[in-house]
Amino acid sequence: MEDVQLIAPNMTSTEKEKPISGVSRQISVSEFSCHCCYDILVNPTTLNCGHSLCRHCLALWWVSSKKTECPECREKWEGFPKVNILLRDAIEKLFPDAIKLRLEDIQQNSDVVHSLAAFHKYGNDQISIAPNAGRANPQRGGGFFSGVLTALTGVAVVLLVYHWSSRESEHDLLVHKSVAKWTAEEVIFWLEQLGPWASLYRERFLSERVNGRLLLTLTDEDFSKAPYNIENSSHRKAIIMELERVKTLGVKPPQNLWEYKAVNPGKSLFLLYALKSSPRLSMLYLYLFDYAETFLPFIHTICPVQEKEDIITKFLDFKEPTWKQWREFLVKYSFLPYQLIAEFAWDWLDVHYWTSRFLIVNAMLLSVLELFSFWRIWSRNDLKTVPHIMWSHFWKVSTQGLFVAIFWPIIPQFICNCLFYWALYFNPIINIDLVVKEVRRLETQLLDIEQL
Repeated sequence: MEDVQLIAPNMTSTEKEKPISGVSRQISVSEFSCHCCYDILVNPTTLNCGHSLCRHCLALWWVSSKKTECPECREKWEGFPKVNILLRDAIEKLFPDAIKLRLEDIQQNSDVVHSLAAFHKYGNDQISIAPNAGRANPQRGGGFFSGVLTALTGVAVVLLVYHWSSRESEHDLLVHKSVAKWTAEEVIFWLEQLGPWASLYRERFLSERVNGRLLLTLTDEDFSKAPYNIENSSHRKAIIMELERVKTLGVKPPQNLWEYKAVNPGKSLFLLYALKSSPRLSMLYLYLFDYAETFLPFIHTICPVQEKEDIITKFLDFKEPTWKQWREFLVKYSFLPYQLIAEFAWDWLDVHYWTSRFLIVNAMLLSVLELFSFWRIWSRNDLKTVPHIMWSHFWKVSTQGLFVAIFWPIIPQFICNCLFYWALYFNPIINIDLVVKEVRRLETQLLDIEQL
């Protein structure tokens, strides 16, 4: 059988006259032609029905008809069509000059360029809605991270059962027990939580068997002389100021995460989820409705005026923040809100070693996810939609918060504890999975841009 020539409409005369070696059967020109423009295929895109079209022809058809169907057979295509790389490479190797001429014509046609841009913007939107759409082998069930989450959930159940069955329940904590009923051992526990320096006076309090009733009667003068002999004035001031708080509250004020959760179970759960989904709104809420108790300790921790002796003494005397503190806070609040949470958790490393690290990692992952969101809006030129997105987000968060506030009294404590520990320890693992998906999505978008 004779060798035949492959002829394309835009081929040069040299290409038309030169036979392709190794081709031993007749090949029709129509096999390499687009059935929309009847010219050689450029960036051939194969649809679900099997028909291949030039990518710009498909884009022009989609822009004019707004239909996700094949222009030839009218069968609907699913997902977002991809360039047939094998067919494209074969055509470019067979007819390089013809493809070059066609690409130049396409780039000079503004209607084609705008149609391609709109078509790929639509494709990116579809990828955002369904990240796994169009993949040849989509992973089901979450892949590797699904197994990790399942294993960690089992571990969490065991840890929670152990925590709740331990001898010291939340209701036995000093934050729930009247000061007048404290034993000498409980007074020592309260003293040691003031800081490492308090261990210097442990034996003196034990030898005097200082219980809650006696503690309430002690004054600065008593601490300065025998048998306590606390000569350091700053240590005496710290003890007296904390003792005043104890007298005012009638119980021990919370001084770590678990005690705060025991006293404020609803607020701690709210802060954990609200700071994750909307840190700026959550901090604004703290400023407006919980200024003295929560916001002041927060801003003094993340924007300190000067370094203090230890972590607990930072919470003994809070003054109004300085302008320098406000300036630092507002800059981070606007651009890096999750960094504020990470800095707060970092300050508690000595008290909550592993828990603080989980919070720091989660804050870093949430910052990355927020950057991906801003990049997606910027790359699509959707900046004008930002106010609408912000209002929708505000409405969603406010509605969810109101819903939880209404039904909070009837939610079982067991469910609240499960939600609390899940958000605290397992959300970082979920966010790792989300970051990986965002990176893969970005890689897909870059490949699509290269194929244009």
